[in-house]
Amino acid sequence: MDELIYSVLNPFSAWVLIIVIAVSLAVLSKGADILVEEAVGLSINWGVPKMIIGATIVSLGTTLPEAAVSVLAAVKGNADLALGNAIGSIIVDTGLIIGLAAWMGKLTIDKKLINHQGRIQLFSGIMLAVVCLPFLRDNGVITQWMGMIFIGLLIFYIYATIQWGKKTSKESELLVEEDNSPLLVQLLKLVLGIAMIIVSSKILIPSVEITAIRVGIPQSVIAATLVAFGTSLPELVTAITAVRKGHGELAIGNIIGADILNVLFVVGMSAAVTKGGLLVPVDFYKLQIPVMLLLLVTFRLFAKNKKGFIAKKEGIVLGGIYLIYLILNYVWI
Repeated sequence: MDELIYSVLNPFSAWVLIIVIAVSLAVLSKGADILVEEAVGLSINWGVPKMIIGATIVSLGTTLPEAAVSVLAAVKGNADLALGNAIGSIIVDTGLIIGLAAWMGKLTIDKKLINHQGRIQLFSGIMLAVVCLPFLRDNGVITQWMGMIFIGLLIFYIYATIQWGKKTSKESELLVEEDNSPLLVQLLKLVLGIAMIIVSSKILIPSVEITAIRVGIPQSVIAATLVAFGTSLPELVTAITAVRKGHGELAIGNIIGADILNVLFVVGMSAAVTKGGLLVPVDFYKLQIPVMLLLLVTFRLFAKNKKGFIAKKEGIVLGGIYLIYLILNYVWI
């Protein structure tokens, strides 16, 4: 699909590409609005906290680009891209996106929910790091059967999380009268919002990349910025939109869920479709995996503070770790 989009956009002039970028941004913004509104509506109708909806339904939708890129890369034998996309997305989500969202608005934390979901988030990251270790080998390998176990854990995670959310929710009695939209209509609108975000993202990134090349921006700069977080753009837009609308807990839930799904869904599917599994590059032990664990632990510590929200200065720390990671990719590895 990416090759088709590039082939369609390449002949266009810079001015036409600018119009395409503007339209893509408008569709992206509207899709995020719809997604956040319907996610909040679902949390009301189902009696499930917004953070739980963000960590399951919304995250599953916004993680689809990462899954598509990684699975396709795994099928083509490119384990570096398949695994790097998953780990890189966790780093972008937890560092850059939470950092920006905290800087732009208040990220409210529900202690009970963050303790439950945060443990799963951190455990998923540690589990990925462990299975990547080179047991009795020169390189680590995430085997096909391990990928299937991840997928099984994914199904159990989504079901168990929604059921747990229903039991612990205190919102259902207070908010159930606020939204009377039929459930089917809400689900269809939610799917529409996700589709608008993913499709517009797929068009936006190549449009900006081609335009940047036309005006003389080096490809190395483009690769380090646009391409690096391109598949995480849905999470970025959804998180910022949620914060802007006063639903910071939905933004946190989306990122926590996206981190978990990047392990169980993205890595799981990528490993499951390859007979030889995913070979873990040696370089990943030097930077990618340590930074992933550092960000997950740092976020966990910030989320457990007594203030009940993630402050701007904590967002700056997370964003700073991401920025240092980005620089080290080009001066160390």
